[in-house]
Amino acid sequence: MRLPAQRGPRTPLGRLNNASVETAVVTLLACCGSQRWAELLAVHRPYPDGHALLAAAEEASYDLAEPDVVEALAAESATRQPVTDGPGALAAHTALRAAQAAYESRFGHAFVICLDALPPGEHLDQMLSAIHTRLSHTPDAEHAVAAEELRKLAQSRLRALLASVPDTPGAPRPGEGAPAPHADAAD
Repeated sequence: MRLPAQRGPRTPLGRLNNASVETAVVTLLACCGSQRWAELLAVHRPYPDGHALLAAAEEASYDLAEPDVVEALAAESATRQPVTDGPGALAAHTALRAAQAAYESRFGHAFVICLDALPPGEHLDQMLSAIHTRLSHTPDAEHAVAAEELRKLAQSRLRALLASVPDTPGAPRPGEGAPAPHADAAD
């Protein structure tokens, strides 16, 4: 994905680079719920460009210890329901809610998945399929898969943050009173 040019203090990256550590951490927590991850990225500012930020986020994601991943998973809310219409949509959404409940009961946290590579029309089927597959995992195996999905979600959310419109009057900024925009299935 090509990132928008990020020069100057009025760009999303410029605002992140120039924000206080506390504000940067809050903004970054909207991308990944690990305090350690957000603090690592905040203290290594300024980033010369979006690619450097994404690379640092990638490295920080791989450096998360188990308690950090557990914290990030706890920060995730229930998976957003994909929007579908037509015959069978109500039944499919009911099946998805039941599968999510079974997953949360088995693993103790919300189901997370990054669906950026798929068109929206395939999100519901992919989520159902992935939940059913992942329900067969051992807790350790699922922990590893969930950690990888968190990494992908953080990357997606950072890309959305970098692509946000700079300084639109009256519009909330990601991490400042509104969740970061992203194209995934979990918040």
